[in-house]
Amino acid sequence: MPGPARPYDALVVGARCAGAATAMLLARKGMRVLVADRGAYGTETLSTHALMRGGVLQLTRWGLLPQLIEAGTPPVRTTSFHYGEEEVALELRAADGVDALYAPRRSVLDSVLVDAAFDAGAEIRHGETVVGLLRDDDGRVRGAVVLDAEGNRREVAAELVIGADGIGSAVARSVGAATLQEGRHATATIFGYWSGIGTEGYQWHYVPGASAGAIPTNAGLHCVFIGVPQETYRAALRGSPMEGFQAVLRAVAPGLAERVAQGSRAGALSTFAGRRGFLRQSWGAGWALVGDAGYFKDPVTAHGITDALRDAELLADAAAAGTPRAFAEYAATRDALSMPLFEATEAIAGFDWDLPRLQALHKALNQAMKREVAEMVARANPVLWEAA
Repeated sequence: MPGPARPYDALVVGARCAGAATAMLLARKGMRVLVADRGAYGTETLSTHALMRGGVLQLTRWGLLPQLIEAGTPPVRTTSFHYGEEEVALELRAADGVDALYAPRRSVLDSVLVDAAFDAGAEIRHGETVVGLLRDDDGRVRGAVVLDAEGNRREVAAELVIGADGIGSAVARSVGAATLQEGRHATATIFGYWSGIGTEGYQWHYVPGASAGAIPTNAGLHCVFIGVPQETYRAALRGSPMEGFQAVLRAVAPGLAERVAQGSRAGALSTFAGRRGFLRQSWGAGWALVGDAGYFKDPVTAHGITDALRDAELLADAAAAGTPRAFAEYAATRDALSMPLFEATEAIAGFDWDLPRLQALHKALNQAMKREVAEMVARANPVLWEAA
């Protein structure tokens, strides 16, 4: 096995939205960056698709929103919350350079971010798996051992190894990242894609014990989903996902179920059986975590991609500074912005609510998202950032 070459400034493990965005920002800062991802370029992955205002704000600032629009990602300017038979319809207020929301397929979003990272100077290698970390005599991470698609092993020296490798992060496991917060609930989600259902905007439907919805995405399709407590899925849906999907959709959103029955399904259903959320230690000597590797919350609130894009910038700023203080500030800001979102999501994922209580939880979630956007806007404006 060949020995380490000249160290990279950063080795990013994972080229999905968190890893690709972080790599792009680091490369734009002039850092020498390598990205290793075991998957293939331009593939799909389980995702809620929906970007909230903070996520669109980031993509707009980075100059990448036009590519998503050119790829046929439809603008979303309305959101409808259905609490039983009551509908609360909201129009998006244009602010901070955001006049629409978007919900791109991950094959589109992740490819745009990978291409932007490459254009900024990052080296991208798909089909490569990190199988171990390199450490110096003091235990500081100094790189990784990488296995390519042909089974060849090599050592990659890096001043910083960034785990952007998802919920089951091998980097987090290797460094022993502590779990700072852990959820108690998990929502199981079954979803598929339909054309011809004719709904507009984000559609969220709720009844006690279940949720459903429709999210417009690329190629004229809607991602239609149902969500139930993990226990309900195991007891009643696991053995017959299509029948369970149809039954829950009819119970939660009969009008949407009728539209889906009249539409055309594209591909098979996908299932996420649920995973409890967590907040992990975000950095240590020679390593850091971003995206789901460091912070995952239940998909019931569809905020994961926005979190990932937010934290990519926070981490890139810390890595560029390169000091323990900068990384500590990354951790403190991430945790301060994440915990209100995490707590509201955890309460919603517990399904221990009536509809008035759920509306109150959604209001709390909205306030947390507003604080998140305010932080991003302040960071983008040096005068406001200094004042903050």
